[in-house]
Amino acid sequence: MSPPELDTTETLAGRQGETRGGSTFEFSEGEKGDVLIAAVRCQGKGEIKVSLKSVNVDFPLKCVDGEVSTTHNEVGVAGAENKGTVSVQAPSAVRWSMTIGRGEPPKAQPPEPSGETE
Repeated sequence: MSPPELDTTETLAGRQGETRGGSTFEFSEGEKGDVLIAAVRCQGKGEIKVSLKSVNVDFPLKCVDGEVSTTHNEVGVAGAENKGTVSVQAPSAVRWSMTIGRGEPPKAQPPEPSGETE
């Protein structure tokens, strides 16, 4: 199971190939204002917990036996441009891989009209 790919506008910061059980790896520094992207792919019955230490963000991901699932998370908080480590806790029955990337923050959406008139 290869690590997820980033799109052409995103920059690679770190990658972990197919792994069973828990692991920790480092990712590189980004540009000021970048969002941190954590793309995780997993297969096997169980839940993994991803911890992005530099931004104090944790998220769980349910993995399914016989099915490869991929999740992309973007984190745009203070310190997201800093280098750091990511730790994954996973049962040995789950295979996973991960790509950490950097990208531009999403463009602000214009406010929706409320339909009310003044």
